[in-house]
Amino acid sequence: MFRPLALIFGLVSLAPALFATQLDPSHHLIISVRDQKLMLLQNGTKVATYPVSTSKFGLGDFSGRMTTPLGYLAVAKKIGDRAPVGAVFHNRRFTGEILAPNAPGRDPVITRILWLRGLEGQNAHAFRRCIYIHGTPEEKTIGRPASYGCIRMKSSDVAALYNQVPLGAIVQIVPDHLPKVPKAPPAPSSTAFMARDEGTRSQDQPGVTRSTDKATQLLNKRASIVQNSPRA
Repeated sequence: MFRPLALIFGLVSLAPALFATQLDPSHHLIISVRDQKLMLLQNGTKVATYPVSTSKFGLGDFSGRMTTPLGYLAVAKKIGDRAPVGAVFHNRRFTGEILAPNAPGRDPVITRILWLRGLEGQNAHAFRRCIYIHGTPEEKTIGRPASYGCIRMKSSDVAALYNQVPLGAIVQIVPDHLPKVPKAPPAPSSTAFMARDEGTRSQDQPGVTRSTDKATQLLNKRASIVQNSPRA
């Protein structure tokens, strides 16, 4: 099912011969044809999972057929920087048209394009065949095979993925289920940082006394009063 990551590092060592862009195995996308889902991993931990659509014509890398290739590929080009969500692309150029999700009668490539290059013999034609990860206005079909060879995503999802994935990221398309991968730990929130910083500053600032110190001072004051009292 899943070949060892050693293969990825082997491909990295061959990058000058196979791939103009340096490969980045720290970012790894796994696309499951069976689950119709894409999993994004960073440094071996799961960051996000998105629903997708692979080809309705099946699997393979045959020229002239609209099938989805299997195996290891990589992100060769990213197209759509700063384009609005729903932007229509023709021959990878923004036409100026913007489509809403499920716009009737339209099925162009929209929002963002991650153009894939094959790294193995079984997907060697992927780049020439223009196999992309891209947005589609036909969001109602996401979650089942519906494309013409590419990996389709909802516009909001592909825009988020585009910002998370660098050039050279490894893409693995498999016929089986997604593997079980631990989730990445959540990043500390800015609120937690502010609270911790505020507490540190309160301890360091002159004239600011912690509550425990105040209680100690109050007890000492009362003891002094009792000792100096005439009834003592």
